[in-house]
Amino acid sequence: MEFELLKNLGILLAFAILALLICYRFKLPEIIGLFITGLLMGPHGIGVFTNMHEIEYIAEIGVVLLLFTIGLEFSFKSLINLKKQFFIGGTVQMTLIFVATFLIASMLGLSQNAAILAGFMLSLSSTAIVLKLLQDRDELDTPQGNVIMGIIIFEDIIAVFMMLAIPLMSGKAGNIIESVPTLVLAAIVIGIILIAGTLWVVPRVLHRIARTRSNELFVLCIVVICLAMASLTSQFGLSLALGAFLAGLIISESPYSRQALGTILPFRYVFTSFFFISIGMMLDLHFFISNPWIIIAAAIIGILIKLFSGTITTLLLGYTIRVAVIEGISMAQVGEFSFILASLGLAADMINADLYQIFLATAILTMAASPFLISYSQKLSDTLCRLPLPARLKASSCPIATPHENITDHLVIIGYGLNGRNLARAAKAAKIPYTIVEMNPDTVSAEQAKGEPIHYGDATNEIVLEHLNLENAKIAVIAISNVEATRRITSTLRKHFPHLHIIVRTRYTSETQVLKELGASEVVPEEFETSVEIFASVLRRYFIPKSRIDQLTAELRSENYEVFRSPAQAGYSLDDLVSRESGVDIATVRIGEDLPLMGKSIKDLGLRNKYGVTILMVYRNDKQIYNPDPGTVLEPGDLVYAFGRHDRLTEAFNDLRSRDVA
Repeated sequence: MEFELLKNLGILLAFAILALLICYRFKLPEIIGLFITGLLMGPHGIGVFTNMHEIEYIAEIGVVLLLFTIGLEFSFKSLINLKKQFFIGGTVQMTLIFVATFLIASMLGLSQNAAILAGFMLSLSSTAIVLKLLQDRDELDTPQGNVIMGIIIFEDIIAVFMMLAIPLMSGKAGNIIESVPTLVLAAIVIGIILIAGTLWVVPRVLHRIARTRSNELFVLCIVVICLAMASLTSQFGLSLALGAFLAGLIISESPYSRQALGTILPFRYVFTSFFFISIGMMLDLHFFISNPWIIIAAAIIGILIKLFSGTITTLLLGYTIRVAVIEGISMAQVGEFSFILASLGLAADMINADLYQIFLATAILTMAASPFLISYSQKLSDTLCRLPLPARLKASSCPIATPHENITDHLVIIGYGLNGRNLARAAKAAKIPYTIVEMNPDTVSAEQAKGEPIHYGDATNEIVLEHLNLENAKIAVIAISNVEATRRITSTLRKHFPHLHIIVRTRYTSETQVLKELGASEVVPEEFETSVEIFASVLRRYFIPKSRIDQLTAELRSENYEVFRSPAQAGYSLDDLVSRESGVDIATVRIGEDLPLMGKSIKDLGLRNKYGVTILMVYRNDKQIYNPDPGTVLEPGDLVYAFGRHDRLTEAFNDLRSRDVA
């Protein structure tokens, strides 16, 4: 039996690899390949897996690990900052979706209980799909990422109460009444564990584990913390995924969060794939073929309800229409908790088997459509901005202040993250006039109170750019992390303000050429600049002259970041710094250890006259004595840097060791 399971898993993964390669070839989202794998290999396909429970257990691990890694990348501070998105955004969005779905389902002739169940199901979004797509697009730490994160956590908690409400609607009122004390106890116990684990237990445990320098022990400890917290929440009727997320939050506050994330990621990729495959296995292809138009119509209606509800909610929270559209589209699918609700509804006779299959097929169809819809979210927001909507709505849902009319030759900073803040600080110190545009309304309010010339708006929107007096600006710096938005802003600025010098910050070197073609005057890739700084730092620690380091790094940049892909370059290289071919070298020796020369001066040693060896520097008590005077007396602990031919250096120091200089 166990061998049969392993064989089936091997076949399943092999087919998944093939499906993913095909998706990669045709530039399709990988989630589609995993859905197709599940559809073909499941009980409604060729039947490699007929027992769904086997794959569901593995899929659950995938969701747990996904939420655990999300928690590791978050922190309690960032979670507290999402309180508005959590309470207001979550309440408004779920209410809008539930009411709209209930009314439409009632008009279509569904019973009251079935309409309520439909409202419950549609008001939940897929945590696994949404967060994975956000991670893949590097949008977790963006305005839309913050809104989605706050709302989706709220949905996961409300899903528990929905599951308790279904027995109540089926006439088993005692179930929910008996569950209230358990939920209160769960909140207290989990709260205490979160506080104790974050402040005392986990940091100390991980510190002791880290001191052993055992990678195996560290991996086991991280997995145990994750599974223990997931099991705890499950015992109180909450989801395993919520417990894993909380475990990730606890570890994120420790110094070991980065190592934990790197340890878990390989496991997460494998097990998360099983989750998406298991979703594909649930679809009954024969039922879908028999009722295609009903299922497609239900999916379209569901997507539109969620799209409009999400967009309205995000606008009410004070974000731009672009962020609102992306949020609405990103959450326009039915969630994994909805499958549990549908199963409970079927068991409670709230729906029949046909409605259950319609709900199931509709949910899977919305999930499969999500990657395609999200990829077109930017174009949809552009289309909405071209409609005859009020200018205030098109620019942003909050007013954008207009900079002083008489400001000229100023700097425009787009994005107020770490790079934007540092740039603003430098501009202020240099008395350079500047203005900032930022999409986070909370950041704008806080910085405006401090007197910063910061304005709210979406810089991908031409109406917002018109308010920044860019026709009189000298330089614009784009310092945001969203790749698509960076490209769009660069193109728009170059199109409407050809005189502007545009400096773009990007994360990856591969974006350099694309941004140049879109109109960027300069592109600064963090990936490359970090490597240059590390390289320069290494050379400095080897006491390479600053002029040589500056010449080398200047050449790297002047070659438009192509040096790493070119085997030969003119100018300086490492071989120019110390020529191995000519036998020149730099040697270091410590007085009192390598050489017993205490009390002798450099002149007494006679290194230059006899061996052609020059002492470049003496490192003493954390201080550098450059080009020391011949009368400099060497002291115990001095680190001496000598320059000369390799053979002469060896001869000189061997000779000095053999002298009776004591």
